Amino acid sequence: MKIKDGFVLRKICGEYIVIGEGLAQVNFNRMLSLNATAAFLWEAVAGKVFTEEDMIEALLEKYDVTREKAAEDVHSMIQKWEEQGIVE
Repeated sequence: MKIKDGFVLRKICGEYIVIGEGLAQVNFNRMLSLNATAAFLWEAVAGKVFTEEDMIEALLEKYDVTREKAAEDVHSMIQKWEEQGIVE
């Protein structure tokens, strides 16, 4: 999967926000707030084709977390991103 073109992560007033830019994202009329960990993962995979396993490995390298917890968190986050239509 990959993040769809036109979606960007911005840090606004200390908050990480995903917004749609350009005509392709004209129907994305909301902002998606990410915590620092989700923003780290976004930056780790932005512009790349990636898998859940890639994201799990990134979490394991950066944070002191079990594989099970990392997998659970990544799966949940990807589901939210899919529901929002920002990954393909």
